[in-house]
Amino acid sequence: MLDLTYEMPKPKTIAGAKHDWELVIGMEVHAQVSSNAKLFSGASTQFGAEPNSNVAFVDAAMPGMLPVINEYCVEQAVRTGLGLKADINLVSAFDRKNYFYPDLPQGYQISQLYQPIVGEGEVLVEMGDGTARMVRIERIHMEQDAGKSIHDMDPHMSFVDLNRTGVCLMEIVSRPDIRGPEEAAAYIAKMRQILRYLGTCDGNMQNGNLRADVNVSICLPGAYEKYQETQDFSHLGTRCEIKNMNSMRFIQQAIEVEARRQIAIVEGGGTVDQETRLYDPDKGETRSMRSKEEAHDYRYFPDPDLLPLEIEQAWVDDIAARLPELPDAKKARFIGTFGLTDYDASVLTAEVESAAYFEEVAKGRSGKLAANWVINELFGRLKKEDHDITASPVSPAQLGGIIDLIASDAISGKIAKDLFEIVYTEGGDPAQIVEERGMKQVTDTGAIEIALDEIIAANPAQVEKAKVNPKLAGWFVGQVMKATGGKANPKAVNELVSKKLSS
Repeated sequence: MLDLTYEMPKPKTIAGAKHDWELVIGMEVHAQVSSNAKLFSGASTQFGAEPNSNVAFVDAAMPGMLPVINEYCVEQAVRTGLGLKADINLVSAFDRKNYFYPDLPQGYQISQLYQPIVGEGEVLVEMGDGTARMVRIERIHMEQDAGKSIHDMDPHMSFVDLNRTGVCLMEIVSRPDIRGPEEAAAYIAKMRQILRYLGTCDGNMQNGNLRADVNVSICLPGAYEKYQETQDFSHLGTRCEIKNMNSMRFIQQAIEVEARRQIAIVEGGGTVDQETRLYDPDKGETRSMRSKEEAHDYRYFPDPDLLPLEIEQAWVDDIAARLPELPDAKKARFIGTFGLTDYDASVLTAEVESAAYFEEVAKGRSGKLAANWVINELFGRLKKEDHDITASPVSPAQLGGIIDLIASDAISGKIAKDLFEIVYTEGGDPAQIVEERGMKQVTDTGAIEIALDEIIAANPAQVEKAKVNPKLAGWFVGQVMKATGGKANPKAVNELVSKKLSS
């Protein structure tokens, strides 16, 4: 765990009419591979193109067209597996998953059932309260995506857009190790973070580039521990799959709703049917989509048009050598190198761009001061305006310049906030702005003392009160700061006030 120690979070418990129930959750994350071309054709993967404009003959299942595997997609899948500390299978194979759907022109989907490219791995999911869940990854396999059926353009007809057909997906399958809605959302967030660091998926949930199928079941307290000991699924309840979730908020809601539905069925003497369901956020319910198919229902068989995929260990090692620093390692380094709190390090490493920005600001400066300004001032302002770090009008060099002026006592913290506002809205070099606009901090104790003496002379009653109650000395500090337009060095002011009032 990279020298970061966490306790195991407690499972989510829901009180039923007869018993307390625990949740057991497994996730199947569908991540669209970041690539310019599709898995088996050279057609573009550009989002938002005109309908049916990114379709090659093989995508449209024209007669005689054969798939040709995209090596870069394979590399991205291997990179993802390495990033999740998973086993890479040097030999994998593609299978045909047979089912009919209007936006699947071939009548089958090319996937990997029996021999996936990536085996077992793990993800550390932090909950932000000193706890973390280690979620096991069962497998990652590559498959081609289907197209999109559109039903709301005409009252009598449906339309099909095949642009997404054949786009490479990685299906990342977890073990049933997640124990609550919050953990499920945190798992998706962590998976998205890792994929974005690796550059293998952009994580855009709105565009459908990252979506999840959520498997939910319930069990009595103690049953999950028996499953862990034996790996016997009979200790757990029947699972239902909630399909195509692309919102972390809705994922949490759907899990809670589905768990309560199952509890009501079981406590009422019924049996939960294994099936695929959809979540309706407007009605706050899940509804049946279809009975849960098993592998034999899809009549899987090896794809006769594709040879088994064989890769070399040297190629895998080369990809491993080029992996970027991943979130857990970066967070641990930020805590150790810059002396940051766990919370601050988590915020700064949440996005790869944010981490890079902070490191540039912190270079040669106080890490804690840099973190404070990046998180509180910059991130706070960007969030208020609904921007991310890539749209920041303040560069790392500019923010670093403000911090340098604070560290050198050229400006006070209050002036620094005014300066930040100027740089944010107008731009410019912080040092030059301070010089041109007369914003430098007054460090001349003689000038500060003159201002303080005038205030003391004009307020003898307040002086007596402050001598009796030292806490009232802050009033004099405020008056001096006001008299100097906020430019007096606060430390010098406090020292002089203390000296004058104690004499």
